[in-house]
Amino acid sequence: MKFKAKHIFIYSALTLFAFSCTNDLKDVLAIPRNKLSPSQTADTVSMIYTDSAQLKVVIKANRLIQFDKNVSEPFTILSNGVNVTFFDEEEKVSSTLKANYAIRYELSKRMEAKYAVEVVNNKGEKLETEKLTWDEGTKRIYTKEFVKITTPTQIITGMGLESNEDFSKYSIKKVTAVIQLQSDEL
Repeated sequence: MKFKAKHIFIYSALTLFAFSCTNDLKDVLAIPRNKLSPSQTADTVSMIYTDSAQLKVVIKANRLIQFDKNVSEPFTILSNGVNVTFFDEEEKVSSTLKANYAIRYELSKRMEAKYAVEVVNNKGEKLETEKLTWDEGTKRIYTKEFVKITTPTQIITGMGLESNEDFSKYSIKKVTAVIQLQSDEL
């Protein structure tokens, strides 16, 4: 009898233990299999891009988080303010790009700038949008989002834009308004 009571007690304790340690299936599925963790983080960074010892682009960001493990394409997140300066063949500033956030894809050489994006060219023309993609390979910038361009003589709004990276030649896909400015409005 003593032997049987001991086995019943052990069996009951193991059963209770097994049932008390179960996890909800949703909780188990929420655990990432390949946890994405940054390979590098830094604050207040500057990245300088050159071609044949000629300055082409300088990217500055307040925060950098780089991911290159367990991802199909390595990428870098730039946040808390991003400034990109483009240079011409004479290493003079040809345009600037500002955004709150950007993500740069290393293999495809593409950067997506988001939130309060502004591009200003050397003619003083300013582009404003919420999302803009810069393709380093084709040296183009583009968006499908709402755009506002302010020039010395007019304000143009529309949907979608394509331009060269220095924003000197651009095309709005669908113009929604053109407002002529008077010289005293400037």
